[in-house]
Amino acid sequence: MARMLKYHLDEHLPLAVAVGLRRHGIDVTTSAEVDLLGSDDAAHLAYSIAEQRVIVTHDHDFLRLHAAGAEHSGIAYCHQDKYSIGELLPLLLLMNTCYSAEEMAGRVEFL
Repeated sequence: MARMLKYHLDEHLPLAVAVGLRRHGIDVTTSAEVDLLGSDDAAHLAYSIAEQRVIVTHDHDFLRLHAAGAEHSGIAYCHQDKYSIGELLPLLLLMNTCYSAEEMAGRVEFL
C-alpha cells in the first residue's frame, strides 16, 4: 500500500504552513521542532531520509544537492517570493493527493 506524504519544513518557512497542514491531518515537522535550526542542508537531508519526509523549502541549495545526486525523500521547492502562505498550503495539500511517498523519493516538485 502506498504511503502518504509526510513533510519537513526547512527553517525558512513560516510556522503557519505547518499549522495549516496539521489542520488537514498532514504529518509535518519544522526545523525548530526537531532541533535543526541553523543546521546545514546535509543534516536536513539526513533527517528527511531517516523519517521519510519531503523537504519543503525556498532554499535553492537543495536543488544543487539533488542535481549532484544526493539521496532524498523528495523536495518541494518554491521560490520565496512566489506564493503567500494561503497560496502555498493548497499546493502542498494537492501534492499529498497526487503523489505517494514512494513516488516522491528522489523527486523535485517545483511549486
